[in-house]
Amino acid sequence: MRHHSPACARLVARAIEALRPAYVLVEGPADMNARLDELLLGHRLPIAVFSHYRDDTRVASSWAPLCEYSPEWVALREGHAAGAEVRFIDLPAWHPAFAERSDRYANRYADAEARYAEATGRLCAHYGVDTVDALWDQLFEVAGAADPDDGLRARLDAYFELVRGNAEADPGDRAREEYMASWVRAAVAQAGGRPVLVVTGGFHQPALRALASRDGPADWPAVPEPAGDALGGSFLVPYSFRQLDAFAGYQSGMPSPGYYQRLWESGPAAAARGLLRSVAERLRARRVPVSTADLIAAHGLAQGLARLRGHPHETRVDVLDGLAGALIADDLEQPLPWTTGGALGAGAHPVVVEMVAACTGEAEGRLHPDTPLPPLVHHVTAELARLGLADTGGPVALDLTDPADRSRSRILHRLRVLGVPGLTRLTGPAHGVDPVFTERWETQPADGREAALIEAGAYGARLDEAAAAVLAERVRAAGTDVAPLARLLFDTVLCGAGPLCVDLLGTLAARVGQVGELGPLGEILAAALGLWRHDRVFGVAGDRLLGSVVGGATDRVFWLAEGLHGGRGVDLARLRALAAARDALLHAPELPSVGRRAAAEAAARIGRDHRAPADLRGAAFGLRHALGAPDDPAAQVRALAPAAGELGDWLTGLFALAREEIVRGAGTAGESLVDVVDDIVSAMTGSDFLTGLPALRQAFAFFPPLERERIAGRLLERRGLRGSARSLLRTTADPLLLARARALEDDVTRLLDRHDLRTAR
Repeated sequence: MRHHSPACARLVARAIEALRPAYVLVEGPADMNARLDELLLGHRLPIAVFSHYRDDTRVASSWAPLCEYSPEWVALREGHAAGAEVRFIDLPAWHPAFAERSDRYANRYADAEARYAEATGRLCAHYGVDTVDALWDQLFEVAGAADPDDGLRARLDAYFELVRGNAEADPGDRAREEYMASWVRAAVAQAGGRPVLVVTGGFHQPALRALASRDGPADWPAVPEPAGDALGGSFLVPYSFRQLDAFAGYQSGMPSPGYYQRLWESGPAAAARGLLRSVAERLRARRVPVSTADLIAAHGLAQGLARLRGHPHETRVDVLDGLAGALIADDLEQPLPWTTGGALGAGAHPVVVEMVAACTGEAEGRLHPDTPLPPLVHHVTAELARLGLADTGGPVALDLTDPADRSRSRILHRLRVLGVPGLTRLTGPAHGVDPVFTERWETQPADGREAALIEAGAYGARLDEAAAAVLAERVRAAGTDVAPLARLLFDTVLCGAGPLCVDLLGTLAARVGQVGELGPLGEILAAALGLWRHDRVFGVAGDRLLGSVVGGATDRVFWLAEGLHGGRGVDLARLRALAAARDALLHAPELPSVGRRAAAEAAARIGRDHRAPADLRGAAFGLRHALGAPDDPAAQVRALAPAAGELGDWLTGLFALAREEIVRGAGTAGESLVDVVDDIVSAMTGSDFLTGLPALRQAFAFFPPLERERIAGRLLERRGLRGSARSLLRTTADPLLLARARALEDDVTRLLDRHDLRTAR
């Protein structure tokens, strides 16, 4: 059979009714066999078996969705009703046999035929259809649905024989087929001559027939269990048609679950009429004009296409093509999704969006109240009730200086990290030194919250354990990419200090020594230092492990800075990294292994290294000044005079690290530096001035308005001019544009003078 196929589901039901088998064996996770009664509690479908696994080297999760027309579900329900022994016979989804597939497919029922596209491609070309889904509809769901069971079974056998062909299964599929065949042999041996019905993906059928006929043990095979300290298992979770739909990116056996639900309940003719009606209702609800004439035209087109294509009833694709032809007059920027078999792309035509939504349907699964749930679900329920957050809808305001509100904040942040829907943080501190001590959240009921909590149960039995496991997993995934590590650091603090942070901060402390770029390293150093110095709200100020992050990152900044050569222009990110290292040396000198003296010596080497970028050399000079080892800034600037193009970059680095120290310098150093820069700029040619002006503006942007006004006053004083210094800071247009216009005017004037064309005034 094919997963999520109404035609196959009907065939399974009729086979059970006719055979009255002793055993019904179903492709599904064998670790659920002891809990099959849970599946038959009376859930509202769709639901899914969620399987998870986690150890030190691998994390895996998958879903086995079940809806009313899933052959697996029909086999479970009808087999149980007929008195048969029902068993799942596949390896657990966390088993290493699924490891290769888990990178590509989130669902165990992703059809194997997708991996054998050559054979299905030949069939599509032969029958003149675009996708495997349209091919399946034509052969089985609509055109073949009225066949006798023997004819339908023969067609299915031929189809899957062709799909499988002589191709070798991959190692994972071979392991699964060997395991499933051992269940088949055991069932046949113990059935006492009564029939045994095996319900499995058609791709596996040829191999299972061959393997089950071999001699082998007749005992029931053992169900694998996670080894050692690994965590693994399966739980039922609510599912939805939206999650099941292939157009939303799910690698299921069938797209458009809403349409196939109608097909299962009412047959192909009623399903086609229902789809047409649903599309019209959705479009009209969104005020898209759809007239009766439009619907008559769409219906006529669908019927005509069905006859042209040789279909006894309109298929899903016939109806969709008819609707598209009648309702869409615009040029489409992307192919219609049912012609490619892919997900609905961004920017799709709004009519196409509603057509796909009508095919998807709106069914939401719900578990029976007696369904066993992971311990995490119960822990979260108890915690929310204890803190007064249960059944909360609307805004939640929290004062982070209040211990009770801080506990509520941690609970909400842990749920956020776990991806539980319905919780939105509107305002709150953005980093460790953000002077914001309140948070506002918006909480509201959300579809999928129960499923998200059940799935999060794979990470731990308590909310703090689960959040810590998720954060640790993200740290491992980040590797040496410090940008996400900086965000993870603050997330860790928001989720709660203490045991939750120990492992994560230890990992971060080890990781910062491997970072290869100054910019990202500076982000995490600034965040960690701010928390270490100032964070009294979240309780991590002075934390030992946080201090080790600060110390390791500071040491790494100097190691990287000394080896940085080449490049032009200003890199503000690396300047912020040096500024963070400066702050660490000034305010937490006991944390880095690099002391102030060693740092000043390293800065001197960088400042003298002409291979280093100019902004980095200026920053190194500023760092020495900030650390109490000042040099003469005016002399340094005079030394740069021949390289006027680098002057602005050098000053940007200097001011980024030591603007206040340079300007304060006994009241004269700042002024003398301005005098020297003024002399150099005044001596520049027009071309050099235009080249260096953007960088010079960037450098002096580090000064606040009052200091810039004081510098402007000094420039007026040097020229013996009287006037408002403030007016120099308020130009009528962009100063760079004014300078370029002045240069252009001078060029035109010189050209006119050269040809004696300037008119007398």
